[in-house]
Amino acid sequence: MKLANLKLKSDYLSLDDIFYHEVKPEPLNNPHLISANKDAADLIGLDEDELHTDTFVNFVNGKLEIPYKPYAMCYAGHQFGFFVPRLGDGRAINLGETNGWHLQLKGAGLTRYSRDGDGRAVLRSSIREYLMSEAMHGLHIPTTRALAIIGSTHRVYREDWESGAIVLRMSPTWIRFGSFEYFYHAKKHAELEQLADYSIKESFPHLVGDKDAYIKMFTEVVESTAIMIAKWMGVGFNHGVMNTDNMSIAGLTIDYGPYAFLDEYDFDYICNHTDQGGRYSFGNQPQVGKWNLSMLMNALSPLVNIDKMQEVLDTYGDIFNKAHLQILLDKLGLETHHEKDTELLSALFDFMQNQRIDYTYFFRTLSHYNGDRTKLLSICMMKKPLDEWLYIYDTRLKLEDRNTDDRVKAMLKTNPKYVLKNYMLQEAIDKANEGDFSGVEDLMILARLPFEEHEKFDHYAKETPLKHKNLKLSCSS
Repeated sequence: MKLANLKLKSDYLSLDDIFYHEVKPEPLNNPHLISANKDAADLIGLDEDELHTDTFVNFVNGKLEIPYKPYAMCYAGHQFGFFVPRLGDGRAINLGETNGWHLQLKGAGLTRYSRDGDGRAVLRSSIREYLMSEAMHGLHIPTTRALAIIGSTHRVYREDWESGAIVLRMSPTWIRFGSFEYFYHAKKHAELEQLADYSIKESFPHLVGDKDAYIKMFTEVVESTAIMIAKWMGVGFNHGVMNTDNMSIAGLTIDYGPYAFLDEYDFDYICNHTDQGGRYSFGNQPQVGKWNLSMLMNALSPLVNIDKMQEVLDTYGDIFNKAHLQILLDKLGLETHHEKDTELLSALFDFMQNQRIDYTYFFRTLSHYNGDRTKLLSICMMKKPLDEWLYIYDTRLKLEDRNTDDRVKAMLKTNPKYVLKNYMLQEAIDKANEGDFSGVEDLMILARLPFEEHEKFDHYAKETPLKHKNLKLSCSS
Protein backbone atom coordinates (compact mmCIF):
# COMPACT_ATOMS: atom_id res chain seq x y z
CA MET A 1 0.00 0.00 0.00
CA LYS A 2 1.13 3.52 -0.81
CA LEU A 3 0.66 6.37 1.63
CA ALA A 4 -1.71 7.97 -0.84
CA ASN A 5 -4.02 4.99 -0.33
CA LEU A 6 -3.82 4.98 3.46
CA LYS A 7 -7.25 5.28 5.03
CA LEU A 8 -7.54 6.17 8.69
CA LYS A 9 -10.72 5.93 10.72
CA SER A 10 -11.40 7.47 14.10
CA ASP A 11 -14.24 5.66 15.85
CA TYR A 12 -13.12 7.31 19.07
CA LEU A 13 -14.49 10.59 17.72
CA SER A 14 -17.98 9.09 17.83
CA LEU A 15 -17.82 9.54 21.61
CA ASP A 16 -18.82 12.82 23.24
CA ASP A 17 -16.35 15.64 22.73
CA ILE A 18 -15.36 15.54 26.41
CA PHE A 19 -13.28 12.47 25.51
CA TYR A 20 -10.88 14.27 23.20
CA HIS A 21 -9.57 17.46 21.68
CA GLU A 22 -9.34 17.74 17.90
CA VAL A 23 -5.96 19.30 17.19
CA LYS A 24 -3.57 19.38 14.25
CA PRO A 25 0.08 18.42 14.58
CA GLU A 26 2.65 21.21 14.55
CA PRO A 27 5.44 20.13 12.18
CA LEU A 28 9.09 20.26 13.22
CA ASN A 29 11.61 22.42 11.38
CA ASN A 30 13.69 20.67 8.71
CA PRO A 31 12.64 17.09 9.49
CA HIS A 32 14.72 14.10 8.43
CA LEU A 33 14.24 10.37 8.77
CA ILE A 34 16.33 8.67 11.43
CA SER A 35 14.90 5.17 11.15
CA ALA A 36 11.82 3.37 9.86
CA ASN A 37 10.63 -0.06 10.90
CA LYS A 38 9.63 -2.46 8.13
CA ASP A 39 8.14 -4.95 10.60
CA ALA A 40 5.72 -2.33 11.89
CA ALA A 41 4.95 -1.16 8.36
CA ASP A 42 3.95 -4.72 7.47
CA LEU A 43 1.36 -4.66 10.24
CA ILE A 44 -0.56 -1.91 8.48
CA GLY A 45 0.23 -3.05 4.95
CA LEU A 46 2.47 -0.10 4.08
CA ASP A 47 5.01 -0.74 1.32
CA GLU A 48 8.62 -0.75 2.48
CA ASP A 49 9.59 1.59 -0.37
CA GLU A 50 7.29 4.24 1.08
CA LEU A 51 9.35 4.41 4.26
CA HIS A 52 12.24 6.10 2.49
CA THR A 53 10.36 8.88 0.76
CA ASP A 54 9.96 12.56 1.55
CA THR A 55 6.24 11.89 1.60
CA PHE A 56 6.69 9.51 4.53
CA VAL A 57 8.81 12.03 6.45
CA ASN A 58 6.08 14.60 5.93
CA PHE A 59 3.53 12.09 7.19
CA VAL A 60 5.47 11.46 10.41
CA ASN A 61 5.92 15.22 10.74
CA GLY A 62 2.15 15.68 10.65
CA LYS A 63 2.36 17.68 7.45
CA LEU A 64 0.89 15.33 4.88
CA GLU A 65 -2.63 16.06 3.74
CA ILE A 66 -4.33 12.71 4.31
CA PRO A 67 -8.05 12.78 5.09
CA TYR A 68 -8.17 12.20 8.83
CA LYS A 69 -9.15 14.05 11.99
CA PRO A 70 -6.21 14.19 14.42
CA TYR A 71 -7.02 14.40 18.10
CA ALA A 72 -5.61 14.15 21.62
CA MET A 73 -7.25 11.91 24.24
CA CYS A 74 -8.36 12.98 27.70
CA TYR A 75 -7.56 10.92 30.79
CA ALA A 76 -6.56 11.24 34.44
CA GLY A 77 -4.29 9.11 36.58
CA HIS A 78 -2.48 8.40 39.81
CA GLN A 79 1.10 9.63 39.51
CA PHE A 80 3.39 8.22 42.21
CA GLY A 81 0.24 7.40 44.16
CA PHE A 82 -1.34 10.86 43.96
CA PHE A 83 -4.43 11.44 41.87
CA VAL A 84 -4.26 14.07 39.11
CA PRO A 85 -7.79 14.79 37.86
CA ARG A 86 -6.86 15.63 34.27
CA LEU A 87 -3.79 14.62 32.30
CA GLY A 88 -4.38 13.54 28.71
CA ASP A 89 -2.18 13.43 25.62
CA GLY A 90 0.05 16.40 26.31
CA ARG A 91 2.41 15.78 23.40
CA ALA A 92 0.78 12.87 21.55
CA ILE A 93 -1.64 13.35 18.67
CA ASN A 94 -3.70 10.46 17.33
CA LEU A 95 -4.04 10.13 13.57
CA GLY A 96 -6.57 7.34 13.46
CA GLU A 97 -6.74 3.58 13.06
CA THR A 98 -5.93 1.25 10.19
CA ASN A 99 -5.86 -2.54 10.13
CA GLY A 100 -6.43 -2.65 13.88
CA TRP A 101 -3.54 -0.29 14.73
CA HIS A 102 -3.99 3.24 16.06
CA LEU A 103 -1.28 5.57 14.78
CA GLN A 104 -0.03 8.30 17.07
CA LEU A 105 2.61 11.02 16.76
CA LYS A 106 4.56 11.63 19.97
CA GLY A 107 6.20 15.05 20.09
CA ALA A 108 3.91 16.68 17.53
CA GLY A 109 2.96 19.84 19.41
CA LEU A 110 0.65 21.38 21.96
CA THR A 111 -2.77 20.00 22.85
CA ARG A 112 -5.42 21.02 25.35
CA TYR A 113 -3.77 18.64 27.81
CA SER A 114 -0.19 19.90 27.56
CA ARG A 115 -0.51 21.83 30.83
CA ASP A 116 2.86 23.56 31.31
CA GLY A 117 4.58 21.46 28.65
CA ASP A 118 5.53 22.38 25.11
CA GLY A 119 4.04 19.35 23.36
CA ARG A 120 7.46 18.26 22.11
CA ALA A 121 9.77 15.30 22.58
CA VAL A 122 13.55 15.42 22.34
CA LEU A 123 15.84 13.18 20.34
CA ARG A 124 17.27 11.17 23.25
CA SER A 125 13.93 10.08 24.70
CA SER A 126 12.48 9.46 21.26
CA ILE A 127 15.32 7.11 20.35
CA ARG A 128 14.77 5.26 23.61
CA GLU A 129 11.06 4.82 22.97
CA TYR A 130 11.50 3.83 19.32
CA LEU A 131 14.04 1.14 20.12
CA MET A 132 12.45 -0.20 23.29
CA SER A 133 9.05 -0.69 21.66
CA GLU A 134 10.66 -3.11 19.25
CA ALA A 135 12.99 -4.66 21.85
CA MET A 136 10.06 -5.66 24.04
CA HIS A 137 8.28 -7.16 21.04
CA GLY A 138 11.44 -9.09 20.21
CA LEU A 139 11.40 -10.46 23.76
CA HIS A 140 7.78 -11.63 23.28
CA ILE A 141 6.37 -9.11 25.74
CA PRO A 142 3.07 -7.34 24.90
CA THR A 143 3.87 -3.78 23.84
CA THR A 144 3.01 -0.85 21.67
CA ARG A 145 5.07 -0.66 18.49
CA ALA A 146 6.97 2.09 16.67
CA LEU A 147 6.86 2.68 12.93
CA ALA A 148 9.40 5.49 12.59
CA ILE A 149 11.39 8.26 14.20
CA ILE A 150 12.32 11.59 12.65
CA GLY A 151 14.75 14.23 13.84
CA SER A 152 14.93 17.94 13.08
CA THR A 153 16.69 21.23 13.65
CA HIS A 154 13.81 22.25 15.90
CA ARG A 155 15.16 23.40 19.26
CA VAL A 156 13.47 22.12 22.42
CA TYR A 157 14.45 23.17 25.93
CA ARG A 158 14.68 20.70 28.79
CA GLU A 159 17.65 21.01 31.14
CA ASP A 160 19.41 22.46 28.09
CA TRP A 161 18.59 23.09 24.44
CA GLU A 162 18.11 19.84 22.49
CA SER A 163 16.80 18.85 19.08
CA GLY A 164 13.17 17.88 18.71
CA ALA A 165 11.99 14.54 17.34
CA ILE A 166 8.76 12.68 16.66
CA VAL A 167 8.07 8.97 17.06
CA LEU A 168 5.20 7.45 15.11
CA ARG A 169 3.78 4.96 17.60
CA MET A 170 1.24 2.21 16.98
CA SER A 171 -1.08 0.38 19.36
CA PRO A 172 -4.25 -1.73 19.20
CA THR A 173 -5.61 0.75 21.76
CA TRP A 174 -4.48 3.82 23.67
CA ILE A 175 -7.11 3.47 26.41
CA ARG A 176 -5.52 3.55 29.87
CA PHE A 177 -6.59 2.83 33.42
CA GLY A 178 -6.53 6.60 33.85
CA SER A 179 -9.09 7.01 31.05
CA PHE A 180 -11.68 5.36 33.29
CA GLU A 181 -10.46 7.23 36.35
CA TYR A 182 -11.13 10.57 34.65
CA PHE A 183 -14.85 9.96 34.25
CA TYR A 184 -15.25 8.18 37.58
CA HIS A 185 -13.72 10.99 39.63
CA ALA A 186 -15.60 13.60 37.60
CA LYS A 187 -18.80 11.66 38.45
CA LYS A 188 -19.62 11.37 34.74
CA HIS A 189 -21.05 7.86 34.89
CA ALA A 190 -22.82 7.97 31.53
CA GLU A 191 -19.52 8.82 29.86
CA LEU A 192 -17.82 6.10 31.91
CA GLU A 193 -20.26 3.60 30.46
CA GLN A 194 -19.60 4.94 26.96
CA LEU A 195 -15.88 4.40 27.47
CA ALA A 196 -16.38 0.86 28.78
CA ASP A 197 -18.58 -0.02 25.79
CA TYR A 198 -16.02 1.49 23.40
CA SER A 199 -13.18 -0.46 25.05
CA ILE A 200 -15.10 -3.72 24.86
CA LYS A 201 -15.79 -3.20 21.17
CA GLU A 202 -12.15 -2.26 20.50
CA SER A 203 -10.16 -4.60 22.74
CA PHE A 204 -12.62 -7.31 23.90
CA PRO A 205 -14.95 -7.81 20.90
CA HIS A 206 -15.81 -11.35 22.06
CA LEU A 207 -17.64 -9.73 25.00
CA VAL A 208 -19.92 -7.51 22.90
CA GLY A 209 -23.51 -8.27 23.86
CA ASP A 210 -22.53 -10.29 26.94
CA LYS A 211 -24.66 -9.30 29.94
CA ASP A 212 -21.58 -9.70 32.16
CA ALA A 213 -19.25 -7.90 29.77
CA TYR A 214 -17.90 -5.35 32.27
CA ILE A 215 -16.85 -7.83 34.95
CA LYS A 216 -15.42 -10.15 32.30
CA MET A 217 -13.45 -7.24 30.83
CA PHE A 218 -12.02 -6.46 34.25
CA THR A 219 -11.16 -10.13 34.72
CA GLU A 220 -9.18 -10.15 31.48
CA VAL A 221 -7.40 -6.91 32.37
CA VAL A 222 -6.33 -8.38 35.72
CA GLU A 223 -4.97 -11.49 34.01
CA SER A 224 -3.17 -9.72 31.15
CA THR A 225 -1.60 -7.17 33.52
CA ALA A 226 -0.33 -9.87 35.88
CA ILE A 227 1.17 -11.89 33.03
CA MET A 228 2.74 -8.81 31.41
CA ILE A 229 4.49 -7.85 34.66
CA ALA A 230 5.64 -11.45 35.18
CA LYS A 231 7.27 -11.22 31.77
CA TRP A 232 8.91 -7.91 32.71
CA MET A 233 10.39 -9.54 35.78
CA GLY A 234 11.57 -12.52 33.76
CA VAL A 235 13.79 -10.39 31.52
CA GLY A 236 14.84 -7.97 34.28
CA PHE A 237 12.86 -5.01 32.93
CA ASN A 238 12.09 -2.03 35.17
CA HIS A 239 9.42 0.29 33.71
CA GLY A 240 10.16 3.15 36.07
CA VAL A 241 6.86 5.08 35.87
CA MET A 242 3.94 2.74 36.53
CA ASN A 243 1.41 5.53 36.98
CA THR A 244 -2.16 4.49 36.23
CA ASP A 245 -2.13 6.70 33.14
CA ASN A 246 0.76 4.55 31.88
CA MET A 247 -1.17 1.28 32.23
CA SER A 248 -2.91 -0.12 29.17
CA ILE A 249 -6.38 -1.61 29.33
CA ALA A 250 -5.12 -4.24 26.88
CA GLY A 251 -2.18 -5.40 28.99
CA LEU A 252 0.42 -3.73 26.80
CA THR A 253 3.68 -2.11 27.88
CA ILE A 254 3.27 1.58 27.03
CA ASP A 255 4.98 4.93 27.55
CA TYR A 256 8.68 4.17 27.70
CA GLY A 257 10.39 6.79 29.83
CA PRO A 258 13.12 6.21 32.43
CA TYR A 259 13.06 2.42 32.01
CA ALA A 260 16.02 0.06 32.41
CA PHE A 261 17.04 -3.54 32.07
CA LEU A 262 18.93 -4.73 35.11
CA ASP A 263 22.69 -4.57 34.81
CA GLU A 264 23.54 -6.40 38.01
CA TYR A 265 20.70 -8.18 39.76
CA ASP A 266 19.16 -5.97 42.43
CA PHE A 267 15.61 -6.67 43.55
CA ASP A 268 15.34 -3.12 44.94
CA TYR A 269 16.81 -1.37 41.89
CA ILE A 270 15.29 2.04 41.05
CA CYS A 271 15.85 3.25 37.48
CA ASN A 272 14.03 6.58 37.83
CA HIS A 273 16.05 9.08 39.84
CA THR A 274 12.92 11.10 40.64
CA ASP A 275 11.43 8.04 42.36
CA GLN A 276 12.98 8.83 45.73
CA GLY A 277 10.86 6.37 47.69
CA GLY A 278 11.33 3.47 45.29
CA ARG A 279 7.62 3.12 44.55
CA TYR A 280 8.44 1.87 41.06
CA SER A 281 11.51 -0.18 41.87
CA PHE A 282 12.11 -3.41 40.00
CA GLY A 283 10.92 -5.66 42.80
CA ASN A 284 7.88 -3.56 43.62
CA GLN A 285 6.35 -3.82 40.14
CA PRO A 286 4.03 -6.77 40.87
CA GLN A 287 2.54 -5.01 43.91
CA VAL A 288 2.15 -1.73 42.01
CA GLY A 289 0.38 -3.60 39.23
CA LYS A 290 -2.22 -4.84 41.71
CA TRP A 291 -2.57 -1.39 43.30
CA ASN A 292 -3.16 0.14 39.87
CA LEU A 293 -5.78 -2.49 39.15
CA SER A 294 -7.50 -1.56 42.41
CA MET A 295 -7.75 2.02 41.13
CA LEU A 296 -9.30 0.72 37.92
CA MET A 297 -11.67 -1.38 40.01
CA ASN A 298 -12.81 1.72 41.87
CA ALA A 299 -13.28 3.56 38.59
CA LEU A 300 -15.50 0.78 37.23
CA SER A 301 -17.57 0.50 40.42
CA PRO A 302 -20.54 2.52 39.07
CA LEU A 303 -20.87 -0.18 36.38
CA VAL A 304 -19.91 -3.37 38.25
CA ASN A 305 -20.44 -4.65 41.77
CA ILE A 306 -17.20 -3.84 43.56
CA ASP A 307 -17.31 -6.99 45.72
CA LYS A 308 -17.37 -9.13 42.59
CA MET A 309 -14.44 -7.18 41.19
CA GLN A 310 -12.56 -7.58 44.45
CA GLU A 311 -12.94 -11.36 44.16
CA VAL A 312 -11.38 -11.10 40.71
CA LEU A 313 -8.61 -8.82 41.91
CA ASP A 314 -7.82 -11.30 44.69
CA THR A 315 -6.78 -13.78 41.97
CA TYR A 316 -4.03 -11.43 40.74
CA GLY A 317 -1.34 -12.81 43.05
CA ASP A 318 -1.95 -16.41 42.03
CA ILE A 319 -1.94 -15.49 38.33
CA PHE A 320 1.28 -13.54 38.67
CA ASN A 321 3.02 -16.16 40.81
CA LYS A 322 2.08 -19.00 38.48
CA ALA A 323 3.23 -17.10 35.38
CA HIS A 324 6.42 -15.86 37.04
CA LEU A 325 7.35 -19.30 38.35
CA GLN A 326 6.88 -20.85 34.93
CA ILE A 327 9.04 -18.16 33.32
CA LEU A 328 11.82 -18.76 35.85
CA LEU A 329 11.66 -22.54 35.46
CA ASP A 330 11.92 -22.06 31.71
CA LYS A 331 14.97 -19.87 32.25
CA LEU A 332 16.55 -22.75 34.19
CA GLY A 333 15.61 -25.26 31.50
CA LEU A 334 13.20 -27.17 33.75
CA GLU A 335 10.14 -28.74 32.16
CA THR A 336 8.63 -30.23 35.30
CA HIS A 337 7.66 -28.75 38.66
CA HIS A 338 9.01 -30.04 41.96
CA GLU A 339 8.21 -28.86 45.46
CA LYS A 340 11.74 -27.61 46.15
CA ASP A 341 11.96 -25.51 42.97
CA THR A 342 11.10 -22.34 44.87
CA GLU A 343 14.02 -23.03 47.22
CA LEU A 344 16.31 -23.51 44.23
CA LEU A 345 15.21 -20.18 42.79
CA SER A 346 15.38 -18.36 46.11
CA ALA A 347 18.95 -19.54 46.65
CA LEU A 348 19.92 -18.42 43.16
CA PHE A 349 18.52 -14.92 43.54
CA ASP A 350 20.02 -14.52 47.01
CA PHE A 351 23.40 -15.32 45.48
CA MET A 352 22.85 -12.97 42.54
CA GLN A 353 21.71 -10.18 44.84
CA ASN A 354 24.64 -10.56 47.22
CA GLN A 355 27.24 -10.68 44.48
CA ARG A 356 25.56 -8.24 42.07
CA ILE A 357 25.65 -10.69 39.16
CA ASP A 358 24.75 -9.39 35.70
CA TYR A 359 21.22 -10.70 35.17
CA THR A 360 21.09 -11.20 31.40
CA TYR A 361 24.68 -12.38 31.04
CA PHE A 362 24.30 -14.95 33.82
CA PHE A 363 21.20 -16.61 32.38
CA ARG A 364 22.60 -16.62 28.85
CA THR A 365 25.80 -18.22 30.14
CA LEU A 366 23.77 -20.74 32.13
CA SER A 367 21.94 -21.61 28.92
CA HIS A 368 25.15 -23.17 27.59
CA TYR A 369 25.82 -25.16 30.79
CA ASN A 370 26.75 -28.78 30.15
CA GLY A 371 28.37 -29.65 33.46
CA ASP A 372 31.52 -27.62 32.98
CA ARG A 373 31.37 -24.84 35.57
CA THR A 374 34.43 -22.90 34.44
CA LYS A 375 32.70 -20.09 32.56
CA LEU A 376 29.93 -19.66 35.09
CA LEU A 377 32.34 -19.50 38.00
CA SER A 378 34.40 -16.87 36.18
CA ILE A 379 31.44 -14.49 36.44
CA CYS A 380 31.71 -14.00 40.21
CA MET A 381 34.38 -12.97 42.66
CA MET A 382 33.25 -15.39 45.37
CA LYS A 383 32.92 -18.70 43.60
CA LYS A 384 31.89 -20.97 46.47
CA PRO A 385 28.21 -19.89 46.71
CA LEU A 386 27.68 -20.42 42.98
CA ASP A 387 29.59 -23.70 43.05
CA GLU A 388 27.33 -24.93 45.84
CA TRP A 389 24.22 -23.80 43.99
CA LEU A 390 25.34 -25.61 40.84
CA TYR A 391 25.57 -28.87 42.80
CA ILE A 392 21.90 -28.43 43.75
CA TYR A 393 21.04 -27.47 40.14
CA ASP A 394 22.82 -30.56 38.79
CA THR A 395 20.82 -32.74 41.16
CA ARG A 396 17.60 -31.06 40.03
CA LEU A 397 18.46 -31.55 36.34
CA LYS A 398 18.65 -35.31 36.93
CA LEU A 399 14.90 -35.25 37.58
CA GLU A 400 14.29 -34.05 34.02
CA ASP A 401 13.76 -36.38 31.04
CA ARG A 402 15.16 -33.90 28.51
CA ASN A 403 18.78 -34.40 27.46
CA THR A 404 21.42 -31.68 27.76
CA ASP A 405 21.41 -30.67 24.08
CA ASP A 406 17.65 -30.21 24.01
CA ARG A 407 17.73 -28.28 27.29
CA VAL A 408 20.44 -25.96 25.98
CA LYS A 409 18.48 -25.30 22.77
CA ALA A 410 15.35 -24.47 24.77
CA MET A 411 17.21 -22.18 27.18
CA LEU A 412 18.85 -20.27 24.32
CA LYS A 413 15.36 -19.52 23.01
CA THR A 414 14.25 -18.38 26.48
CA ASN A 415 17.22 -16.38 27.78
CA PRO A 416 18.10 -13.49 25.43
CA LYS A 417 21.69 -12.84 24.52
CA TYR A 418 20.94 -9.14 24.18
CA VAL A 419 18.77 -6.62 25.97
CA LEU A 420 19.04 -2.90 25.33
CA LYS A 421 20.79 -1.69 28.44
CA ASN A 422 20.93 2.00 29.18
CA TYR A 423 24.62 2.40 28.37
CA MET A 424 24.04 0.88 24.92
CA LEU A 425 21.17 3.28 24.28
CA GLN A 426 23.27 6.21 25.48
CA GLU A 427 26.02 5.30 23.02
CA ALA A 428 23.47 5.36 20.18
CA ILE A 429 22.08 8.68 21.44
CA ASP A 430 25.55 10.25 21.64
CA LYS A 431 26.21 9.24 18.04
CA ALA A 432 22.81 10.54 16.96
CA ASN A 433 23.54 13.91 18.54
CA GLU A 434 26.53 14.09 16.18
CA GLY A 435 24.37 13.20 13.18
CA ASP A 436 25.37 9.52 13.06
CA PHE A 437 22.35 7.22 13.31
CA SER A 438 24.21 3.95 12.78
CA GLY A 439 23.91 3.16 16.48
CA VAL A 440 20.12 3.27 16.23
CA GLU A 441 20.15 0.83 13.33
CA ASP A 442 22.60 -1.49 15.10
CA LEU A 443 20.44 -1.64 18.21
CA MET A 444 17.35 -2.19 16.10
CA ILE A 445 18.96 -5.39 14.82
CA LEU A 446 19.44 -6.59 18.40
CA ALA A 447 15.96 -5.41 19.38
CA ARG A 448 14.31 -7.47 16.67
CA LEU A 449 16.31 -10.65 17.25
CA PRO A 450 17.63 -10.67 20.83
CA PHE A 451 18.05 -14.46 21.01
CA GLU A 452 20.32 -14.70 17.95
CA GLU A 453 24.12 -14.74 18.19
CA HIS A 454 25.01 -11.59 16.15
CA GLU A 455 28.74 -12.16 16.57
CA LYS A 456 29.45 -8.64 15.31
CA PHE A 457 27.83 -7.32 18.50
CA ASP A 458 29.29 -9.79 20.99
CA HIS A 459 30.61 -6.94 23.13
CA TYR A 460 27.02 -5.96 23.94
CA ALA A 461 26.34 -9.45 25.33
CA LYS A 462 28.98 -9.18 28.06
CA GLU A 463 28.56 -7.83 31.55
CA THR A 464 27.82 -4.11 31.67
CA PRO A 465 31.11 -2.19 32.05
CA LEU A 466 31.50 -1.00 35.64
CA LYS A 467 31.53 2.70 34.72
CA HIS A 468 28.18 2.32 32.94
CA LYS A 469 26.30 0.28 35.54
CA ASN A 470 22.97 1.40 36.98
CA LEU A 471 22.46 4.58 35.00
CA LYS A 472 19.34 6.40 36.19
CA LEU A 473 17.12 8.71 34.19
CA SER A 474 14.29 11.13 34.79
CA CYS A 475 10.85 11.40 33.26
CA SER A 476 11.96 14.47 31.27
CA SER A 477 11.74 14.10 27.53
